[in-house]
Amino acid sequence: MDKTVVRELKTIVGTGALYTDPEELSCYSYDGTGRIFLPECVAFPQTAAQISSILKLANLHNFPVVPRGAGSGMTGGSLPVRGGLVLVTSKMNRIREIDPDNMIAIVEPGVITGDLQEELKKYNLMYPPDPASLKFCSIGGNAAECAGGPSAVKYGVTRDYVIGLEVVLPTGEIMQIGVRTEKGVVGYDLTRLFIGSEGTLGIFSKLILRLLPLPEAKTTFLLTFPSLSEATELVSQILRNGIIPCTLEFMDQTAISIVRNHIPNVLPDETNALIILEVDGSKAHVQRQEQNITNLLDKKEIVYTYTNDSVKRSELWQARRSISPASFTLKPYKISEDVVVPRSKIPDLVRFCEKTAHDLDLIILTFGHAGDGNIHVNIMVDDENETELANGYHAKKLLFEFVVAAGGTLSGEHGIGITKSEFLPLEIDPTTLKVMQKIKTLFDPNNILNPGKIFPET
Repeated sequence: MDKTVVRELKTIVGTGALYTDPEELSCYSYDGTGRIFLPECVAFPQTAAQISSILKLANLHNFPVVPRGAGSGMTGGSLPVRGGLVLVTSKMNRIREIDPDNMIAIVEPGVITGDLQEELKKYNLMYPPDPASLKFCSIGGNAAECAGGPSAVKYGVTRDYVIGLEVVLPTGEIMQIGVRTEKGVVGYDLTRLFIGSEGTLGIFSKLILRLLPLPEAKTTFLLTFPSLSEATELVSQILRNGIIPCTLEFMDQTAISIVRNHIPNVLPDETNALIILEVDGSKAHVQRQEQNITNLLDKKEIVYTYTNDSVKRSELWQARRSISPASFTLKPYKISEDVVVPRSKIPDLVRFCEKTAHDLDLIILTFGHAGDGNIHVNIMVDDENETELANGYHAKKLLFEFVVAAGGTLSGEHGIGITKSEFLPLEIDPTTLKVMQKIKTLFDPNNILNPGKIFPET
């Protein structure tokens, strides 16, 4: 990057908030995909005005700007694939306001999701989206990817809770959109357009979040099964029986094996699948749901335990959240996908993954959000074995073709980024794709903001 530009960037953010040394740049060259693209510099703005100045400079000198939160993304959304500047929002980490009466919070994009949730407990409030990386992922990144999590089956995903935004457009203008009220239908719903846009249309500098009362009670069930088909087929039956879980997660035998040490003396040796089922609400509601669940499980002779103890619940969830990092004990490289199918097709998806693993001699584990059909499929390979790596990527293509044919979608919460962009035409028709690209051009005429993401390279 030109030395004149670097000097101007230092003037905007301050010398200590701009990195140019290779050792420092390397820390911002990768994300959860494991792919590496070295930026030319890294900036840490603290205000919307600073972001605006950076983007105006980028348009003037034609260099890419890539927004980055905590770098926990799984599809390469924050990678500087064309070099340029990585703009990190970690210093914009203030909770500006918590309004208990109107149940909203106003936060900066660098606020850690788990930290916000803990702070809200003081007000007996909750922010429901709960991605597995909540202890270190940021609200801005969650909004950019429209993150979900286990609670989505009852409470929805990030877009259901972001009701207003302050956004710095790619050309440097600062825009206020949305509301801080429950209702608001004035003009186009631009807030929704930005949520899930993967940092390609603007950079968030402030988010207005809708909150909910913290549930009075919660019960967690652990269901174990001798076969995966029995577990996945139970999901629809649970929901048809008037049971409204706040989480409904499943794990296959491979996923269980790599986290078994987190839940010792709990799982029978013959367990080949499990479901974590939670219900929350008032004490009376939870008690009624407990009874409905135990009646259903006893009728089907399913082995289960349940607890109201927060410590035991935390241990159980630690095991669930450990699956992804623990998967590297199987193979050194992971092709991580987060497909979604209609809930009734979950058994078909699982059987497809088992057959594909057998046919291509691969390790494929499945786990995730059975309650909303969002299943994490991890294809584990040795990336130094060319045949195995090629088989892994072939399995990924077959998976996407199966999912779309089943009426599903390529991503439920990870986004498209660079790892799925070539497959976008499988799901998005040419007319829709063209409209999306026109929207990108309208907001970003010089294509300086996060270029090379979402859309297939032409």
